[in-house]
Amino acid sequence: MQLYLADVLSRVWADRDPFEAVEELQGQVYRSLDGRTTLRFEMEGRGYFVKIHRGIGFGEILKNLIRGRAPVLGADNEWLAINRLQGLGVDTMTAEGFGRRNWNPARRFSFIVTEALEPTRSLEDYCADGQLATLGVRERRRLVRKLAAITRTLHSNGINHRDYYLCHFLLDESEPYANVPPADSPIYLIDLHRMQLRKRLPMRWRVKDLSSLCYSMRQGGFTRRDELCFIAAYQGTSLKRAYRENIKQWLRVDSKAEALHSKGVKKGYHT
Repeated sequence: MQLYLADVLSRVWADRDPFEAVEELQGQVYRSLDGRTTLRFEMEGRGYFVKIHRGIGFGEILKNLIRGRAPVLGADNEWLAINRLQGLGVDTMTAEGFGRRNWNPARRFSFIVTEALEPTRSLEDYCADGQLATLGVRERRRLVRKLAAITRTLHSNGINHRDYYLCHFLLDESEPYANVPPADSPIYLIDLHRMQLRKRLPMRWRVKDLSSLCYSMRQGGFTRRDELCFIAAYQGTSLKRAYRENIKQWLRVDSKAEALHSKGVKKGYHT
């Protein structure tokens, strides 16, 4: 068994079994699927999210492995990812509690509690609401460079997200940042349960992250020039050199981003 509780949870649950307390939490359910429940609750006037993993069974584990996917076996991965990102200076969630019991990966019960990031708005919603269009070129490019810097930090440290879209970047809209450009506000990277942590990132997963973000940025209204700015900032060099040294990578990114667009059209997500 492994258990971590920060101040509030350790005080409120001082005389209780934390695993039973987690199961009895009441609040708004955001997701309940594949043995995982995500719920928002309040405690002592503050908002929190809890993700509860109840085990997915050997059948689901096998199905993921056959499809070449790493199965998510519990909250461990998100716990490790949060700590890793914080160590790298990447804005993300704050873990207030984590617990795991049962050695059997198919039946393992685990949970992670994070402080609610409120008020925030995803960059996807920010773009959809027309805010991106109101930014001048200078501020839009500053935002692009910030996204590139976050991505470069992840990839240069062997980390890939696996679901790397604008909807998983939350823009801080609390009072200190209410009237400042997005590039000057904290931008939190969330939904880390599928994140992979290695010493060195394979090209396949680098391209997957980059193509997902590229597709998402195109849908959000970023221009081709913004995209070129991202490439140069991500590589940390001139655009000409970035293409000369990594032409195959960026051609694959563009091809996969186009494939995501075609898939989105077929499914009716956009035109």
